[in-house]
Amino acid sequence: MAKDIINRVGILREYLQENGLSAFIFPSTDPHQGEYVPEHWQTRQWISGFDGSAGTAVVTLSDAALWTDSRYFIAAAEQLAGTPFTLMKDGLAETPSITEWLCQQLTENDIVGADGEVFTSAEIEELEAALGKAGIQLKTDLDPAETLWTDRPPIPKNKVEIQPLELAGESAESKIERVRQSLWVQGEEGIVISQLDEIAWLLNLRGSDVHCNPVFVSYVLLTQNDVTLYIDSEKLDETVKQYLESINVKVRPYGRPACVSKAANPIPTMKSIKNAAEIAGFRKAMVRDGVAMVRFLHWLKPAVEAGGQTEISIDRKLTALRAEQDLYRGLSFDTIAAYGPHGAIVHYEATPETDATLEPKGLLLLDSGAQYQDGTTDITRTIALGALTDEERLDYTLVLKGHIRLALTRFPDGISGTQIDALARYAMWQHGINYGHGTGHGVGSYLCVHEGPHQIRHTWKPAPLHAGMTVTNEPGIYRQGKHGVRIENTMLIVEDGETEFGRFLRLEPLTLCPIDLTPVIWEMMTPEEVAYLNTYHKKVCDELSPYLEGEEKEWLNRQCSMVNIQ
Repeated sequence: MAKDIINRVGILREYLQENGLSAFIFPSTDPHQGEYVPEHWQTRQWISGFDGSAGTAVVTLSDAALWTDSRYFIAAAEQLAGTPFTLMKDGLAETPSITEWLCQQLTENDIVGADGEVFTSAEIEELEAALGKAGIQLKTDLDPAETLWTDRPPIPKNKVEIQPLELAGESAESKIERVRQSLWVQGEEGIVISQLDEIAWLLNLRGSDVHCNPVFVSYVLLTQNDVTLYIDSEKLDETVKQYLESINVKVRPYGRPACVSKAANPIPTMKSIKNAAEIAGFRKAMVRDGVAMVRFLHWLKPAVEAGGQTEISIDRKLTALRAEQDLYRGLSFDTIAAYGPHGAIVHYEATPETDATLEPKGLLLLDSGAQYQDGTTDITRTIALGALTDEERLDYTLVLKGHIRLALTRFPDGISGTQIDALARYAMWQHGINYGHGTGHGVGSYLCVHEGPHQIRHTWKPAPLHAGMTVTNEPGIYRQGKHGVRIENTMLIVEDGETEFGRFLRLEPLTLCPIDLTPVIWEMMTPEEVAYLNTYHKKVCDELSPYLEGEEKEWLNRQCSMVNIQ
């Protein structure tokens, strides 16, 4: 692979010289600014070989570098080995920004290239301003991959489907009217909607153009008088065409519509607050997902003890069990089945070259989820496969304490997730331990597994938290070369009363699956934390038992049995 990257960088440098450029920037984005992008726009991966979901590659005539965040430091270092790329650890004080690095590498009057289609206008303006201070120009009308990537995948043309109203919970006409009202208040005539999950939500449509995300490549131009969907007509069958006509949506060929608007987009916030039908769908999807997880966990340890199981084989087993469930539509992200030292790689994905054989000892970190037509799931369980070290047990207990502390928190309506992030970290901070990723993200309703605008994370994110939002609770500890621990439930933000000081909220777990208690150091757990575990496990058992029988049901009862540390 490294040889291929060396060759690609070589032909890119010839392209740069032919076009009068001194460097080119390859982001992770597509024209729709999605986290996961169709293969057609995965140019950063094509030029660098790094396949993480976040990162930016930059190639000059004599150097190359790739910026990514702490989730991928270990994985990126491995994947970039032997290539011309230097890893830039984004977020560290000593790491220069992309523009700082370019200004060091280049000289006045040099020209940097970038495909303007895959950047936002704000990003282009920021690049131009930063480079301009050093007299460096930015050229945005080139796409070297268009000519150099000889087997570049085409833009997908998969069929679009209607999301039934009983699952969507609100008609497309109602959503469109709400957006129009927001634009009217802002004094704006219209808005271009480019993010694919926003289009899918607005029109109550779903697709399969993006890996693990039920969305379709398109744009929408919404004004006070018209709604126009810009899409390849091959993607629409007669049923969808008639549906679009019935809700007064015009159809035009795919391409970016011309519209200048400074309107604040109201859709992310609207979409993040789930209606009653969506919440009911989540609950049903979590039951089916929980049944699949219990069947898998019941099978896992005996299978490992029998021998021959690997990270990839258990991934396939869990996927097959989920696929048996009603309304299953696929995975919500690629499963992270990370055994032992691989658990320290936050977004690890096993390959035939890295596929580790599981043994009846140590920790398995399993982060997985599914798309069901009535809800999206995201769950992490860290499982003790056998004997553990004292350090593994300590880290597991600290993560569990952080998970529970956040789950027990009562907080005012409208605060930011940043204001409660420290609660998940407190116990581990007292031991001098921390983690680099966020603690929680929104989850879509049969949409993208990572959904904003709200988050729970240590860096400032001002988006407020409100009842009806989903958010994950997933603290972790990662020790390079040793192990990783993460415990994650998807939560629903619900009302928790009103006092003279205002309305308060709390987190209710949607995820239904036992938490492994065998690694816990019980002397470190408070009575309140134990009570939470007992209450949660009773809920899990009550909800899932009716759908299980025999040994699987008995296993669940044992895993959810009451803990008494007094």
